[in-house]
Amino acid sequence: MPGRPRATGVFAYGAAAGLALDLLLGDPRRGHPVAAFGRTAAAVEKRLHRDHRGWGALHTAVCAGSTAALGALAARAVRDRPAAAVALTAASVWAVVGGTTLGREARAIGGALAAGDLEVARERLPHLCGRDPQSLDGPAMARAVVESVAENTSDAVVGALFWGAVAGMPGLVGFRAVNTLDAMVGHKSPRYRRFGWASARLDDLAGWPGARLTAALATVAGGDPRGAVRAWRADAPKHPSPNAGPVEASFAGALGVRLGGTLSYGGRVEHRPVLNGEGRAVEVADVERAVALSRRVTALTLAACVGGRLIVGAVRRGKRRSA
Repeated sequence: MPGRPRATGVFAYGAAAGLALDLLLGDPRRGHPVAAFGRTAAAVEKRLHRDHRGWGALHTAVCAGSTAALGALAARAVRDRPAAAVALTAASVWAVVGGTTLGREARAIGGALAAGDLEVARERLPHLCGRDPQSLDGPAMARAVVESVAENTSDAVVGALFWGAVAGMPGLVGFRAVNTLDAMVGHKSPRYRRFGWASARLDDLAGWPGARLTAALATVAGGDPRGAVRAWRADAPKHPSPNAGPVEASFAGALGVRLGGTLSYGGRVEHRPVLNGEGRAVEVADVERAVALSRRVTALTLAACVGGRLIVGAVRRGKRRSA
C-alpha cells in the first residue's frame, strides 16, 4: 500500500465520498461504466474467441489489462491535484461498487416473498443471481437471496475497496473488470469451458483476499461471532468456490441460518454442501438481516482499508528515518 500521507488522504476521502454516492444514488440506470466495459469485452470476444485457453488468456489480458492501464493513466493525470484526485476516486468507487443496488434488489425480492407473490419474486431473482427461478419455491428463493447478498458483498464492494487501497485506481477498476469478465465468460458452458478458464482463475486469485476480509468482518459485525468462525472453519473448504465458501459460510454462521444445498443453474442441478448445518432454515425476514450485515461489512471495510494504508505508511516512514 502506498504510504504517502496525501495518497492515503485521497483514498480515504475519495472512497468515503464514493460510498456515500452509492448510498444516495445506487447504480446509474443508463450509461453505467461496468455495462460499457461489458459491451467492449463482448466485442473483443467476437474477434478473439476460440475454443482454446490461450485465446481466452489473451482476451482476459486485453480487457482487464487495458482497463487497469486506463486507471493508471487517469490517476497519473491528477496526481498533483488532490481535489481532482479525490473526485476521480469518488467517481470510480461509485462506478465499481454496487452495495446499494444489491440491497435494493434483495429487498424487492424479500418484499414480494413477504407478500406471497412468488411470480414477482421469480421475475426479479435473475437481477440478483443466476439461479433458475422457476425451480424455486419461496424458502429456496429467500436462501438464494441471502447467499447472493453474501457473495456480492465480497465481489461488488469489499474486493474493489481492498484492491483500491492496495493498488490505487488501477487496482480499483482492474478488479471490477476481472470480476465482470468472470461473470461473462468464467462459467463451464461448452462455449467458455476453455476460453473462460483464464478469467475464472484470475478472478479466483483477485477475489481471494477480499473474500477472507469479508468473512472476517462478517464475523465481527454479525450477531454470532463464534457461530460465524465455526461455520467458516468447518464448512467453507467444502464449497466448490474458494472465495464464495468463506463468505457464505461466515454469513450463515453470523445470521444463524443454514445455507447451501441443492440448486439449479441454467438447467443444471448442483448439490452443494450445507453451510452451518446447525442453523435454522432461511426465512424471508433474513433477507433484511443479510442486507443490514452487508452494510455493516461495507463500513468496516472502508475503515480497515484506510487504517491499513495508515499503518503501512507509518511503518515505511519509520524505516526511512532509521536508514
